[in-house]
Amino acid sequence: MLRQALLAASRSGGVRRIVETAPYSRNVVRRFVAGETAADVLTTTDRLISDGLLVTIDHLGEDTVEAVQAKAITAEYERLLERVAEAGYGPRAEVSVKLTALGQLLDDGERMALENARRVCAAARQANTTVTLDMEDHTRVDSTLRILKELRQDFPDTGAVIQAYLRRAEEYCADLAYEGSRVRLCKGAYNAPDSVAFTGKDAVDKSYVRCMRVLMAGRGYPMLATHDPRLIEIAGALAVLNERSPDGFEYQMLYGIRPNEQRRLTELGGQVRVYVPYGREWYGYLMRRLAERPANVGFFLRSLASKS
Repeated sequence: MLRQALLAASRSGGVRRIVETAPYSRNVVRRFVAGETAADVLTTTDRLISDGLLVTIDHLGEDTVEAVQAKAITAEYERLLERVAEAGYGPRAEVSVKLTALGQLLDDGERMALENARRVCAAARQANTTVTLDMEDHTRVDSTLRILKELRQDFPDTGAVIQAYLRRAEEYCADLAYEGSRVRLCKGAYNAPDSVAFTGKDAVDKSYVRCMRVLMAGRGYPMLATHDPRLIEIAGALAVLNERSPDGFEYQMLYGIRPNEQRRLTELGGQVRVYVPYGREWYGYLMRRLAERPANVGFFLRSLASKS
């Protein structure tokens, strides 16, 4: 129930205004969001890379409603990647992109999003790094996979994301588990009807494990996005079972969530990539993070009420 309420709040303008204008909310948000500017996120990126971690940077913003806005976000990614190139991060710092931010929902949106994503991918190639296409609402899965297929013709290292809460997730993973295919597996943080998604935690976890088995046994490059200790342990066991070396897959975790675990896995020789968002449009992202891990709600509410 709490998860559903938080996901509903992520779409509520009234709740958004309350949270965004609360006196101390921005201080709390900084636990999960690197800042509002490219300079902010690159400072964070540099620190994480210095600690032996990998990074994927997300410029927050989705559900773009104007073509000019989609072009502006595309240009922001291009400028960001120029600075990534100047810093010489290479593949240690890639970017994650939401296609709705690039115009996917507009008239002729699939063509527009593909065109803009090509520009981002070209900039990433110049920076010696990669792009991963975030997966969003279940209604956009087919469109996103079509765009992915087109992009991979010229940019075969473009990453895919599959959400384990979708009933077809295992099928999607099987289709994508081929040589050179980078696939991020996550649980999923959007509302979806029972007909297309599992809604219970146990069912989602079981689907995640089934998908992991497919990806870890496949020939692609799995990117396992989870903070769940049980799933992390199973991932390690599957790596041994499938004779995957530490550089044959990676763990992914969100900025601000379980940083000690991120360092622990790195110290054990694992590859850990931190998902680092930045930008002014942090509200929807924050609410989905709270929905994914309700234990964060208490921290957030206590922080809003605190004057220290």
